[in-house]
Amino acid sequence: MLRGTGARMLPAVVVLLPALLLGGCRLAGADEVVRTGSCAGQQSTGITRDAIRVGGVYPLSGPASAYGAIASGVRAYFGYVNAGGGVDGRRIEFVVRDDGYQPARAVEEARRLVELEEVFAIFQTVGTPSTAAVRDYAARRRVPQVFVATGASRWGVDAGHPWTIGYQPSYVAEARVYAQYLKETAPQATVAVLYQNDDFGRDLRDGFADAVRDSGVRVVAEQSYEVTDPGVQGQLANLASSGADVLLSVTTPKFAAQAFAVDAAITSWNPLHIVNSVAVSPAVMASVDVRKVGEIMSAAYQKDAADPKWADDPAVGAYRESLLRYAPEADPASQQAMFGWTAAQAFVKALQRMRCPTREGLREAVRHLDDVPVDTLLPGITLSTGPGDGFPIESMMLSRFEDGRWSPFGKVIDTRAVFGPVRTASAG
Repeated sequence: MLRGTGARMLPAVVVLLPALLLGGCRLAGADEVVRTGSCAGQQSTGITRDAIRVGGVYPLSGPASAYGAIASGVRAYFGYVNAGGGVDGRRIEFVVRDDGYQPARAVEEARRLVELEEVFAIFQTVGTPSTAAVRDYAARRRVPQVFVATGASRWGVDAGHPWTIGYQPSYVAEARVYAQYLKETAPQATVAVLYQNDDFGRDLRDGFADAVRDSGVRVVAEQSYEVTDPGVQGQLANLASSGADVLLSVTTPKFAAQAFAVDAAITSWNPLHIVNSVAVSPAVMASVDVRKVGEIMSAAYQKDAADPKWADDPAVGAYRESLLRYAPEADPASQQAMFGWTAAQAFVKALQRMRCPTREGLREAVRHLDDVPVDTLLPGITLSTGPGDGFPIESMMLSRFEDGRWSPFGKVIDTRAVFGPVRTASAG
């Protein structure tokens, strides 16, 4: 018998089919959906009576290959759901493609998924550059590009691209959490920023600068790097010369690990090291010499399977068991694997809420989420979207790295309530 979300999902599934039939959509043969009534003219490619074919584009190789663990978490959750009967009796077929973290390859792989594999939706592209490259193609083909694995603010405010939507807290929201903490605890802090020179890095950097504007917290030094650079040693040396109180590291895992190593080697500089949440893989944190690095902080919005606090949590237990069964290569402690599992659960929740079993039905469902619970999100954090608000999650908690693991502290910070909704994409 299924535990956790899967067990609770089944009653909702039972209710869904009558709702579809009453709405004017009826299922025909095993290979197609006949669209009548309110669903007339809508696309049903990739969805049949028995299956939903879903594609994902991930950097399984290249400089951001640590994010390949996201696909493992997704595969484990879909396996978990399929073992419980699927969604409305449909098995989820998950097709993964590798883009090597290269935008041009991402477009080619998305095209293969849509035109050759005939997927119902693209569930996740990873990284701001790849997601941006695929977005126009998805719009032209009218294919949902759902819960992309990037926190760029553009996914939540761009009304011109309704087929693409984010999932995780925006980089602006994450930056606001760090800014609020510094304004409250170190109101005169000086900050040095290391950032990846692309939309991802600039989005969080600009969001932080905007959130500390008109306060005593000041950015006194900035250094960027290219994703193709071999290292960031020179950038860290330049930032250290500023003597800043805080190092804000806006990096992907490879460069986060290098930044920690250089920080540890510079004995004359001991800043508070804030590292953005997308970089805190187990491999990165295992490499940190905590004796030589000062306090380390990040932000969190999902449960950490490595935290003893969740040892007896049914949702985390289902995650661990399913990962072992369906993705044994993945480390359960990986925040990327947990991210994939949690985002896949959110995707299934959206599938359950489709009024029509069509691409248009999914597009509408992800944009009308009303405090939808996901049991591996931290308590107090739910999914919400609506008119003018395409950000499913905008709440986070701060977390310290101590005793070899992340420990959330304080309260959930609802950045919508503190700063107001994000209305425009940050500059960059």
